[in-house]
Amino acid sequence: MPSLDETAIRQGVVTYMCKSEPIKKFKFSASAFCKLSCLLCAFLGFPQAHAETPDLTSLSIEQLLNVEVFTASKFTQKVNEAPSTVSIISAEDIRRYGYRTLADALKSLRGVYVAYDRNYSYLGTRGFGRPGDFNTRILLLIDGYRLNDNIFDQAPLGTDFPLDMALIERIEYVPGPGSAIYGANAFFGVINVITKQGKALGGTELSLDLASLGTTKARASLGRTLDNGSDLLLSVSGFDSKGKDRYFPEFDDPASNNGVAQNLDYDRYQQFFAKWIQGAVTLTASMDDRKKGIPTASYAQVFNDPRSHTVDQHTFLKLAYTDTLSPKLDIHGAVYYGETRYSGDFAEAQPTPTNKDGSTGKWWGAEARLLSTAWSGQKIVAGVEARQDIERSIFNYDTPPYVSNLDINPKKYVNAVYMQDEITLNEKFILNAGIRYDHDSESGNSTNPRLAMIYKVQPETILKLLHGSAFRAPNAYERYYNIGYILNPDLKSEKIKTTELAIEHQFRDNLRGTASLFNYKIDNLIEQTTLPSGDLSFQNSHMEAKGLELEGESIWAGNNRLKGSVSWQLATNSETGEWLDNSPRRMAKVNYTTPVFGDMARLGFEMQLVSPRLNTLGKQISGYGITNLTLGSKKLAHNLAISASIYDLFDRHHADPASDELHDILGRSLQSIRQDGRTYRLNMTYRF
Repeated sequence: MPSLDETAIRQGVVTYMCKSEPIKKFKFSASAFCKLSCLLCAFLGFPQAHAETPDLTSLSIEQLLNVEVFTASKFTQKVNEAPSTVSIISAEDIRRYGYRTLADALKSLRGVYVAYDRNYSYLGTRGFGRPGDFNTRILLLIDGYRLNDNIFDQAPLGTDFPLDMALIERIEYVPGPGSAIYGANAFFGVINVITKQGKALGGTELSLDLASLGTTKARASLGRTLDNGSDLLLSVSGFDSKGKDRYFPEFDDPASNNGVAQNLDYDRYQQFFAKWIQGAVTLTASMDDRKKGIPTASYAQVFNDPRSHTVDQHTFLKLAYTDTLSPKLDIHGAVYYGETRYSGDFAEAQPTPTNKDGSTGKWWGAEARLLSTAWSGQKIVAGVEARQDIERSIFNYDTPPYVSNLDINPKKYVNAVYMQDEITLNEKFILNAGIRYDHDSESGNSTNPRLAMIYKVQPETILKLLHGSAFRAPNAYERYYNIGYILNPDLKSEKIKTTELAIEHQFRDNLRGTASLFNYKIDNLIEQTTLPSGDLSFQNSHMEAKGLELEGESIWAGNNRLKGSVSWQLATNSETGEWLDNSPRRMAKVNYTTPVFGDMARLGFEMQLVSPRLNTLGKQISGYGITNLTLGSKKLAHNLAISASIYDLFDRHHADPASDELHDILGRSLQSIRQDGRTYRLNMTYRF
């Protein structure tokens, strides 16, 4: 095979990164990003021994059933003994199926769906995907750090997610209430994104994406074990997508450019991530900036106005210490700092004024916990946690002339204590009981228990009976934001109680299955509604859902792997019995991967079927079926890996339901948001 000029490759990637357009007003500038890129590519740019990490996709069914997970209980346990039906997405899954964002990956999970409004991605699970909700009912973690911010409770899932997908070792998804361990936001589930260690890269890695919609992306990563035994991972990424002109039939008239938004679907970001491990100490840092054009004229804007955009930034720093004090006692402690900045320019009229919307959130937190196995057959975890706002400011003003509409900074704090006991009663029966008490200075107290009974009917069959509760307090946006909203002084905290019966069975050495029946009851769920005046408001309501999920996975000769799931769910308003909007009743997923051209490459095939959903206006939006294909080679020539992906192979151009805020200044509401249709991506990754 011909050799490649390593210097040329490095210079090419860095040149692209340095050409990325700066995102102004934020501390993490493009020039700083460029310097980090150059420094990273220059540092240790010589051959390293590549340390291979375990590949979950190469394990047998029996081995998969014994894979250990951490997120369900805050200690490692076998996945079939966890108090939830945990799903895992591995680094190889991400590569083989060409997942570009966290939202892409999560859509592959049973019972999960994602809507995209051409600005943010919104996750739904088991029939609940409330319009206007910024993923507040899913707790999103990066290596245990709480990514949900202190203003919107937002969990970023799309291009606003601050971590490059290539840095992910695995994703653990724990469906069901997790407040007994994690507190607020762990309402419908917990997602923990676990990052790679530097030794998994074993050198320097440069990556370049070329894709449809005028999209380019570059990444430079360094990972290695240092001479003192510590582990280091550094990475910088840059992304730029020009997008395309978007047509909205609801806005189709000559005065609105015939419904075409021009040059307003652009998307660009810059990211930095670092992780250093020395013995029991782990230091993690992350910074990202993302700017997105808004083609939908949301929140009563002038349609097709070039001023319309949002900017999001997230920064965090976490220091953790994990050690073994004695053979039967482990300790973990962590302190962290988080910061989010959001700004949006909204075109209220032409040529002026522009409405400037924004927020700044800053907070610090700490956690300490002990894990004891001092008592025979018991594994007890107990901990305390505290979070304190430094800043929680929300502002809104018009300019020119300057007119302030909102400027507040309502800070709060949260203290909590929790405990969980996993009791192995005998070789067949495990009882898992946990409880957590949270004190929120703004919303009061909440106590949430969880109970799981896990019974090994026979070696290949496990039965789980799960019951628990979770809560979510109103966030600052829901409590205090009054621009286009009518405040609700009586807004209450949400509460959910769930019961789930699951069975996991290994049919043969190469075939396993999971079935789950669930029932959810929610009191005081906070949802965005439109009042008769046309204003938006957050109101409490009562909802419930019940459903069935089935999943199977098979492996056969040549490492062919097939995984599929189907789910039925019915989510309704408890008071009216009405079917909820943005709630599909049926979903099906298929993932298949197989080697091609001998061992040179692998083909990843993915199909997702989602039944019709209602929008907030009561109109039914058609269901869809999309197919994605990825062909990838780990090492094509001299440490060069190439993959090519086609998304929405049959160009279905499906649509997601629109939410209430998607209306222009003339009061015209969007019914649905059409998605991209068929797109392509070519990825080239070079290691040295």
